[in-house]
Amino acid sequence: MKYRQLGASDLRVSEISLGSWLTYGVGVEAEAARACLDRAFDCGINFIDTANIYGRGAAETFLGEALAGRPRDSYILATKLFFPMTDADRGLSAAQIEKQLDASLKRLRTGHVDLYQCHRYDFDTPLEETMQALTRAVESGKARWIGFSEWPAEKIREAIDMTGVARFVSSQPQYSLLWRAPEKEVIPLSAANGISQIVWSPLAQGVLTGKYRPGAPPPANSRAASEEMGDWIGAWLNPDTLGRVERLKPLAAEAGLSLAQFALAWVLREPNVASAITGASRPDQVTDNAAAAGAAVDPALFAEAERIVAGEG
Repeated sequence: MKYRQLGASDLRVSEISLGSWLTYGVGVEAEAARACLDRAFDCGINFIDTANIYGRGAAETFLGEALAGRPRDSYILATKLFFPMTDADRGLSAAQIEKQLDASLKRLRTGHVDLYQCHRYDFDTPLEETMQALTRAVESGKARWIGFSEWPAEKIREAIDMTGVARFVSSQPQYSLLWRAPEKEVIPLSAANGISQIVWSPLAQGVLTGKYRPGAPPPANSRAASEEMGDWIGAWLNPDTLGRVERLKPLAAEAGLSLAQFALAWVLREPNVASAITGASRPDQVTDNAAAAGAAVDPALFAEAERIVAGEG
């Protein structure tokens, strides 16, 4: 495993990290989820990402139980808040930040998280209130560092320009060969201000593993076939996209990698990306993903892959 500095923080995170969206505590049985977590540590993965909304607390509860026997300084733990936990509990107000952080810590069975993230921007709460509350969370020791996910560039800039508050060290955008929107504004702005990317869906919900074939039903044990996990993948399962992904397989083979490893290595080619957050329902998936760390790939292969997915090749 290779490790990268997370923005201006003192955290060194594994290039491949383990996420828990749609999986742990939700779509994957506890025994399989625990096996994936154990394999992640065996592979040198030290960065675990979750959120209070995943399974309405179920993912955090699972991780709290599964991590209980491990030394707290042996892993880096990140969680998030924003989405509704109840009809009355949502957003990034000072009251919600205090309440939801305490609830997350209780479920995670820890006194602090290493990274506390705003899952989206809250247009109903003044940014000053949010940043001051996050600053108090850091000063209390309950959160070591703070980050955001999918914030508009202008709001990121406003937070950066604010004085007397804790500084963001991470951004969590969707980013993959099939979704490159952060390159326009978020990555340059972040790179200039001590903020690293920890990207979600680097495999486009598994489409960039190559398991979904044009004109064929999804494999029985796949995310797309899962009632609990399949709702989010539909946008990628069109013949045009799947056909382009098929054409990436020879490039990955030429690089000596699986298609998933090739796609993860492509994300990690970007210096501002500190870690690619991957999901897994089986330990072998964790092993395959982890092998992408440090992969050396001819830039010409990446350039050809970019042309293919853009419809130019």
